[in-house]
Amino acid sequence: MSDFALELAGLEKVYNRGRPGEVAVLRGATLEVKRGEVVALVAPSGAGKSTLLHIAGLLDTPDEGSVALGGRNMEGLSDKARTEARRGEVGFIYQFHHLLPEFTALENVVIPQLANGVAPAQAGARAMDLLARVGVAERASHRPAALSGGEQQRVAFCRALANQPRLLLADEPTGNLDPATSEQVFSALMGLVRDTGLAALIATHNMELAARMDRVVRLDQGRVV
Repeated sequence: MSDFALELAGLEKVYNRGRPGEVAVLRGATLEVKRGEVVALVAPSGAGKSTLLHIAGLLDTPDEGSVALGGRNMEGLSDKARTEARRGEVGFIYQFHHLLPEFTALENVVIPQLANGVAPAQAGARAMDLLARVGVAERASHRPAALSGGEQQRVAFCRALANQPRLLLADEPTGNLDPATSEQVFSALMGLVRDTGLAALIATHNMELAARMDRVVRLDQGRVV
């Protein structure tokens, strides 16, 4: 078994290639994230952080380079195999929570597990355990509209970890929150990550939060430094 949850090697990504407005977003980006390691990814807006995360999570493909999850190279997989790998290996958190508005907090954490073949009773028990870990178990029966911004994002964290991924990818997970709520939410996130021992790559503009992670890397002119 590989020591690395994520290995990105020589990623190249160019938008509008060969046309006016061509933009080279990634230029040989290489990064490894060990199992259990929490890495902060920092860069100015528009530098390619989201593109790198989307490629790492198999939501996009690079023009050149390779992606390996848990030591398994993802190149050449069918769409079905990529979907299965993404569902089983990766959890995603975005700046906006993207919870399903018609379902309760509990149901939002249960649904991904049901889609992955988990029995309803087992899915419900895991969902409640996760919600309790981030301090929102008492809000389990509430729909997203009845939750605060911080509560919504903590439920989104639980949803991302529902299927026990090996890798968590987070894109500005506290970007929409005020400083006090951001601190609460970040502490909840780090608690979940440490408790579960998974690897995490977290894009953020907040250097104070970045400094509390295991390692900080920067995306500079399409390369990870």
